[in-house]
Amino acid sequence: MTIREFKMPDVGEGLTEAEILKWYVQPGDTVTDGQVVCEVETAKAAVELPIPFDGVVHALLFEEGTTVDVGQVIISVQTGDAGAGAPVQTAAAPVAEAAAAAAPAEEPVAEARQPVLVGYGVSTASTKRRPRKATAATAAQNGTAAPAAPVLPAVPAQPTGERPLAKPPVRKLAKDLGIDLASVVPTGDGGVVTREDVHAAAAAAIAPQAVPAVAAPVAAQAQAQAPVAEAAVTETSARETRIPVKGVRKVTAQAMVGSAFTAPHVTEFITLDVTRTMKLVQELKDDPDLAGLRINPLLLIAKAVLVAIRRNPDVNASWDEAAQEIVLKHYVNLGIAAATPRGLIVPNIKDAHAKTLGELSESLSSLVATARDGKTSPADMQNGTITITNVGVFGVDTGTPILNPGESAILAVGAIKLQPWVHKGKVKPRQVTTLALSFDHRLIDGELGSKFLADIAAVLEHPRRLITWS
Repeated sequence: MTIREFKMPDVGEGLTEAEILKWYVQPGDTVTDGQVVCEVETAKAAVELPIPFDGVVHALLFEEGTTVDVGQVIISVQTGDAGAGAPVQTAAAPVAEAAAAAAPAEEPVAEARQPVLVGYGVSTASTKRRPRKATAATAAQNGTAAPAAPVLPAVPAQPTGERPLAKPPVRKLAKDLGIDLASVVPTGDGGVVTREDVHAAAAAAIAPQAVPAVAAPVAAQAQAQAPVAEAAVTETSARETRIPVKGVRKVTAQAMVGSAFTAPHVTEFITLDVTRTMKLVQELKDDPDLAGLRINPLLLIAKAVLVAIRRNPDVNASWDEAAQEIVLKHYVNLGIAAATPRGLIVPNIKDAHAKTLGELSESLSSLVATARDGKTSPADMQNGTITITNVGVFGVDTGTPILNPGESAILAVGAIKLQPWVHKGKVKPRQVTTLALSFDHRLIDGELGSKFLADIAAVLEHPRRLITWS
């Protein structure tokens, strides 16, 4: 009998950590290959993890609500495979992990090959891990020993005179925010400055007196200020409550800040009469050929956007900062912003340009249902090109939306209301709405953005153009 270990996999596109939301098994339970053992939440979505071997659960190494780095062991299983899996690890495991983590960087630690789960990919990161935030403080308050995951020494700031280590997008962000990278304390592996480090430095520059409470604590401050940080997160009083920012909300906040300071936003507006579109929605609902499909104004708005993209293909592009190139997309992955209990997410309909009205309706329904259930996969939110956000469902007339990172434009749809409107020379009550289009001015100039928005409006004012312009 041996003990096999199952490590937190990379559940999509290079994510580095995930929070364990729920365990579906307990020690002593029998598990089989492919059985879901837990649900985790990454920075993008909630995902169920199946285990890739049979056996009896030996131990759950992390409690629900714990954030775990990719590559850390989360569950051990007693199996009958004498020669398979990792060696038995009992009380000596934390010592072994700490020794491995302390090994010099030039001597990589040997690691057993992780079984590859379908759709998860393989993490190529070494066993070196960054420190857990406030681990020591949490252990001290609970009166228990620190968890198995070792706390590594803080990464020191870059020595004076050396060029700080950072990826090009991080350097660009620091430049946009006016932050000197040499003054930023790095927390990334190997002393690399991360986006979070830059944002923390920016927050400190704006409000230095509030740094211990609101700025993300850097590694050098983690031990000294851990009790203060922990209290700031958990303290609740009659006057205020502090909520930890993590998961979807955390990555959304970071993405929006990055987008706002990277892409030069321009927003244009148009108010239009959509009475004919609303009549068409009702006619389609009554069409027996479309029975069972969800027909609503958003469906026809999505179709209008796709028609307008066909007439203005240059709007469907992205900016490659590293290569200094504009990348024109010959496909449309249409994003639909969705408000969920875990925060705002933007899944997209892959190859929406090639779908019929019925197929588009089915995709929209599936996208909304999956998002509400919290089951949207990371892959569903990757590689979007243009997004629609329907703020009208909240009774809002319009807004100035921020671009989803990597995309060229986002269309905000306002509430559709009965308003007085000049129609055929007379003032009549008509169904009216306002559209707002934000776009990346590096990719789309004023003329192209205006034509694109005007074409969307023209289709919605005269929906027969869905046929004549297709």
